[in-house]
Amino acid sequence: MNAHILVFYGSYRSDRMGIRLAEYVVEGLRRRGEEAELVDAKAINLPMLDRMYKEYAKGDAPEALEALAGKIRAADGFVFVTGEYNWGIQPGLKNLTDHFLEEWFWRPAAIASYSAGRLSGARAATAWHGTLSEMGMVVVSSTLAVGPIGHTLSVDGEPIGEAGKALAALFPRFADDLMWWIEAAKAQRQRKPPPY
Repeated sequence: MNAHILVFYGSYRSDRMGIRLAEYVVEGLRRRGEEAELVDAKAINLPMLDRMYKEYAKGDAPEALEALAGKIRAADGFVFVTGEYNWGIQPGLKNLTDHFLEEWFWRPAAIASYSAGRLSGARAATAWHGTLSEMGMVVVSSTLAVGPIGHTLSVDGEPIGEAGKALAALFPRFADDLMWWIEAAKAQRQRKPPPY
């Protein structure tokens, strides 16, 4: 089964190191035969949230918002790659995510976190878990936590050193967990329409 998975990344910083992890996840999923696509919040550059996608009259949403809504609705599952900012979640990724609601429903999501330090963005991952659940996603239990990211992935997104070996060893379980839930959600949606 080829699943369509969107991998979201949200840093707006000029020297973004987390993009390495986002690209690693995309390539890892593609090597498994899945259709993975990177959605970079900085490249899409949505304005600060004023009106959610659903608050626009049909056909009146800005083009970037309309296109992304279509991608989200068509996806089988999601991966959120998040850095940790002052014990919290990245504002760019949160802003992009908050533009939508019903579009996220009834699909699984996985979280990959990172930081420049040894805590690997774990506090941001914890915060994202509750946020994504509230937005109608099933958050899988397997996570990737990478830190220090500069000692784990090269500039080209290749695993390096002992931390890179650990990441490569953890990725298959992370992907297996996400794929199990994607398959389960697809089967359930075919069996029975969502309750709302």
